[in-house]
Parts: sequence; C-alpha cells; structure tokens
Amino acid sequence: MHVGMSTFFQNLTGRHTDGEVYRHELSMADLAEPLGFDGVWAPEHHFDDYTMCPNVIQFLTWVAARTTRVKLGSMVVVLPWHDPMWVAEQFAVLDHVSGGRGILGIGRGLGRIEFEGYRIPMHESRQRFVEYADAIIKGFATGYLEYDGALYQQPRTAIRPFPLRPLAGRIYASAASPESAPVMARLGVGIMIIAQKPWPAVVAELDTYRQVYREVNGAEAPKPLLVTFTAVHESEAGAREMYERYIMGYCRSALEHYEFANAHLATIPGYEYYGKLAANLATHGSEPFLRFLADLQVWGTPARVTEQIIENIRLIDGAGVICVFSYGGMPHDVAKASIRLFAEKVLPTLRAHDVGVRVGESMPAAAA
Repeated sequence: MHVGMSTFFQNLTGRHTDGEVYRHELSMADLAEPLGFDGVWAPEHHFDDYTMCPNVIQFLTWVAARTTRVKLGSMVVVLPWHDPMWVAEQFAVLDHVSGGRGILGIGRGLGRIEFEGYRIPMHESRQRFVEYADAIIKGFATGYLEYDGALYQQPRTAIRPFPLRPLAGRIYASAASPESAPVMARLGVGIMIIAQKPWPAVVAELDTYRQVYREVNGAEAPKPLLVTFTAVHESEAGAREMYERYIMGYCRSALEHYEFANAHLATIPGYEYYGKLAANLATHGSEPFLRFLADLQVWGTPARVTEQIIENIRLIDGAGVICVFSYGGMPHDVAKASIRLFAEKVLPTLRAHDVGVRVGESMPAAAA
C-alpha cells in the first residue's frame, strides 16, 4: 500500500514562532524519502494557527527539488478559493519539475474564516467546486481550459507549461458530507477520507460512491486514500499520553477552526450535515465528540498501530494511508521520535501489504 506522511504546519501553543514551526515541518518533510515513505502530502489552510500552509503546491514544489522518488500530494487544494487556471498552471509546473510525481487532492472547504478572508460566498462552494474540478480535469486531458458554467466562464486558453499527463488515476477529493460521494463519482475522481465519522457510515457512503462511479464512468472506482493523525510510542503508557495530549489537542483545534458547534452552518446550502453536528454538540457537549474523533485516529505501540492501519484499510478497501505525525501542540522532538519509530517498525509491514494498486499511476480516462 501507499504510505505517505503529511506535514501540518500547526502552531497552537505560542511556544514557537511561525518561522520555527516552518523549519520544523520542512525538516519533517526532509525525513520522508530517506525513511522510506512513498509520498509527502500537505493541506491548504489560511488566516489562523490551525494550519499555516496557504499554498500547498508551492510547498510541494520545494519538496520536489529535494527528492527524487516520493509522490507529491495536496491534501487538499480548496478549489472555490482559487481561479482554476491558477491551480492548473501551478500543478502543471509541479508535475514538470518533479517528473510527473504530482497527485492532485482537491476539496470544497469548510472553514468560515477562510471563505470570508477570500470573500467567497460559502453557499456557492459546491457549485464552484464541481465546475472548477470539471474544468481542470478536462484541461489536463486536452491542454486547454475552456468552460461555460453557471459560476465559471473561461474562454479556451492554453495551460502552459502543457500538462505532462492527464489527471486520471491521480486525482482525489475529500468528501465528508453524505451528499459529496455521488458528486465525486460523477466527476470521476478518487476519494480521500479524513477519519471523522463512524466506519459503518464511511463504508455505506463508499458503496454509494462506487455504484454511481460504475454507472457514470463504466469502470471501477479508484480505491480511496485514508488520512489519519498518528502517534506511535514503544510503550502503551507513552502512546496513551500522546493520545491524551496531542491527538485530543488536534481534535480541539479542528472543533474550533471549523466551528462544528456553530448552528448557523445548517442555514448555508451545502453544509446542512454540519448543522446536524452542531445540534448534536449542543445536546451532548463537546467532550463526547472530541473523544469519538480522537478514537478514530491511530495511536499505540508499533504493533498496535500496524494492526489498526491495516484493519482500517481493509474496511474501506483502500489504496493507502497518509499519516500526520506533528500536531496538537506536540513538541518537535516528540514528533521526530514518533515518525522515526513508525518508519523503523511500522512502515516496512505496511508497504509490503498488497492492496492491488499503485497510487499516483495514470489510468485510462473515464468513458464519455
């Protein structure tokens, strides 16, 4: 299976300057290829301390110049915040400088602070995402962006440098709300799962996605990727402490950044699912939700972490996992120890686990 690591650029505690956080995360990325990981990934976020990577493709281009083998994946580029031509040009450059190692992860976004900072109406996010994604996918197949949609109009314009290869087989979208999975299937993209809901619900939504994908595209859907916040320690007690301090710390930061308790989300078209979550939080409080979210992540001794990841990949019939090792106020030396222990005692078994596919390889374009 594909085993990637993701930088996170989170600065929650105030103990470090943003520059110190950047130096640490860049050093984490530098460890990926020597330690044997298959990919380096990063998410896009803006305007607060939740994650400070506003241009993920720029970061991946830096990684490309320092590596020769690892895949380079966005986790994700949030399409409604950007002109599709800008995304297409940026990714085309990444592909050329890396020899085609780019994997394009895309999403529609959830953080209200980010939509407001970019002056983009949240209620337009799903339509913008669909139109922008459709234009970019077709553009990488033809070399030109050309679109006439409800929100996006683009006269025929060349993408330069010319796309190195199509995106089929190396484009994934994050999908959290139940309505998103069929949308992704119709676009012909893979699914990137960020663990945040019960596994039976995830499996049911994947079943719907696969069925729609077959009906629309006349082929089997790509196997999904799983993103998980990971903590590994030689002892059970040490792993439990990492869970309580850092995984729970990350979960609190996600609750605050995304405003999951904000009932107003229910009034925004496309975000009704999160309004239901806010109602649940109002009824039961935040602690049960935080524990639930934390328990979906992967933590423990090397043996337990290996077992958890393999079982989670089995449940979703996945192609691979992307592990985040530094988050939630974790000291930098603890993050380095965790990723090194993972690489030594978990990574070899996971990489040898055959899932039948290779992430990032081209595949034939979907049938018309």
